[in-house]
Amino acid sequence: MFEKLLIANRGEIAVRIIRACRDLGISPVAVYSDPDRDALHVKLADEAIPIGGETSVESYLRIDKLIEAASTAHVQALHPGYGFLAESEQLAQACEDSGICFVGPSADAMAIMAKKVTSRAAAEKAGVPVVPGTLSPVRTREEALEAAEKLGFPLFVKADAGGGGKGMRIARSPEELLASMESAAQEAQAAFGDPAVYLERQLQRPRHIEIQMLGDRHGNLVHLGERECSVQRRHQKIVEECPSPMDDEDLRERLGQAALAIAGNVGYYSAGTVEFLVESDDPRSFYFLEMNTRLQVEHPVTEMVTNLDIVCEQIRIAAGQKLSGRQEDVRLRGAAIECRIYAEDPTNNFLPSPGTVTELAEPAGPGIRNDSALYCGYQIPVHYDPLVSKLIAYGNSRDEAIRRMLRALGEYRVGGIPTTVSFLRRLISHPDFRNGQLHTGFLEEHHLFDEEVTENAFIPLAGAALEHLLNGKKSREIRPRRNDNRWKLASRPDVYWRKW
Repeated sequence: MFEKLLIANRGEIAVRIIRACRDLGISPVAVYSDPDRDALHVKLADEAIPIGGETSVESYLRIDKLIEAASTAHVQALHPGYGFLAESEQLAQACEDSGICFVGPSADAMAIMAKKVTSRAAAEKAGVPVVPGTLSPVRTREEALEAAEKLGFPLFVKADAGGGGKGMRIARSPEELLASMESAAQEAQAAFGDPAVYLERQLQRPRHIEIQMLGDRHGNLVHLGERECSVQRRHQKIVEECPSPMDDEDLRERLGQAALAIAGNVGYYSAGTVEFLVESDDPRSFYFLEMNTRLQVEHPVTEMVTNLDIVCEQIRIAAGQKLSGRQEDVRLRGAAIECRIYAEDPTNNFLPSPGTVTELAEPAGPGIRNDSALYCGYQIPVHYDPLVSKLIAYGNSRDEAIRRMLRALGEYRVGGIPTTVSFLRRLISHPDFRNGQLHTGFLEEHHLFDEEVTENAFIPLAGAALEHLLNGKKSREIRPRRNDNRWKLASRPDVYWRKW
């Protein structure tokens, strides 16, 4: 086993990997950018190496800085987490060239499966149907329009090196297509260092189902069942669960075997996730969507249901060990749901809300897990993804997991910044969610983006009103104005209003 491991990431996933290292007796080494000097992962690691810069392009996307940090710390392994360079064959190759073990698949397997276009070709070779789309990235206006004419609208424009909903746009017309390509390419370049995009037909109301798999360097492969990831906002998952409430054992096995066939064809090892779209009108039909050649954000729900530590398994595999079990040893018991908590303001179009955490009360109790990067006094930076924690609830049944999640969301308190906690409570409480009637357009169909007045919105108004009445100061003016059906701060910081 390794003695030291460098974590080439930040936030809650860096904290998660640090804890796995502790469990395995490995000394964890962190890296950090300038805004992350006081981040929790920096405080928890045995060593923390500055890599400078503010943006991800200047720091966490710099292979040279990461390799230099790994060499400085004399580590034997590097874990990329998810996002940033987690699916970069260039980073995997740079690790190999430097004598550092990359905790992930081989550079060759990643080169095929981490790119959306080549992974689709690999799926077809394995006999797995794929969503209709382009066979290579589209580079020019003419290529895009010609492909769109054959595929038909609406279309997805997707980053070839993408993931997490970044670098993805919908185009419903030729005019939208060209604008979507430009914005998707810019976002892909910023997030992944690669602007290439491809086109894919948009299916109507599908379920998004993914299979978690593990493979070792000895040719052994297992799948760990499926996750339901249909509840998405701006093409990014916000609630995931294991198993899927569609509860089809035959389909689960077919999806699992399809995932293993694809992985086996490219000699895949490490943790990986194969994603599928399942037709709502014909739940027996499914299409390969993509493969994520890394740890997934939503891995905890699978861990809770299988009682298997996927991060520790990843590290053991990288160290050359065999899988800890065979396919027949995998058992799914109970149900788990994960809610992604973002530092975003649901009452202001979900805009990021960086700032200082002034109060923190995290939920606990039976069946509750909270993977978080928060602490009281932490300054959430503006430069990175606003995901700050992942709340997971486990129960013997899906109903019990839902009840525990609602209890935990009710206990969660983060002061100083808006978060998506209240929005998630509303979502989890929705009757169709509780009944498992899910698809990728769930939030839009049920108008769950409609903004609401939360309890906290009345607090500053009440305070201002009281001060006005007690002091008789005309400077504290309170009056109604029209603004998107919510209480909000006016151009003056002491004026609040609501749409009437």
